Amino acid sequence: MRPLFLAIPVSLLLVASHAAAQSKDYPLTDSPAVSTVRVTAPAHGVFVTPDQTDQVKGTYAMSNGWRLNVKAAARGIVAKIDDERPMRLIALSADRYVTADGNVAMEFNQGMLGDEMTMSYVPSSRVAERIEIRSTVAAR
Repeated sequence: MRPLFLAIPVSLLLVASHAAAQSKDYPLTDSPAVSTVRVTAPAHGVFVTPDQTDQVKGTYAMSNGWRLNVKAAARGIVAKIDDERPMRLIALSADRYVTADGNVAMEFNQGMLGDEMTMSYVPSSRVAERIEIRSTVAAR
């Protein structure tokens, strides 16, 4: 009876040692297939004068065929693309504006004559990509 009593714990130990071998290792950190996630804090706006927002307002002809209409607003600008809903952007500087969620960013007064603008945006919350579109002033 004594050998049978010792056989049960020994057999459980043997089974447990094989169970540990079934667990997977963590992914390697130097693997080229690992993705990178960038986390940013919400944008904190700065004060811009009406003269500064007057320099960026107007209609822009985007490189993809869209028309962007920019108007001055309190603490930033309101931008509207074609017939889409208007977007409120907060001023980070006199030339850089971003939405509160950070999904859309616009940088004005670029190029040799200061008549170019770059807009970057996240097309969908399910996609980890950012699209960048350049444009020139069509009318002020």
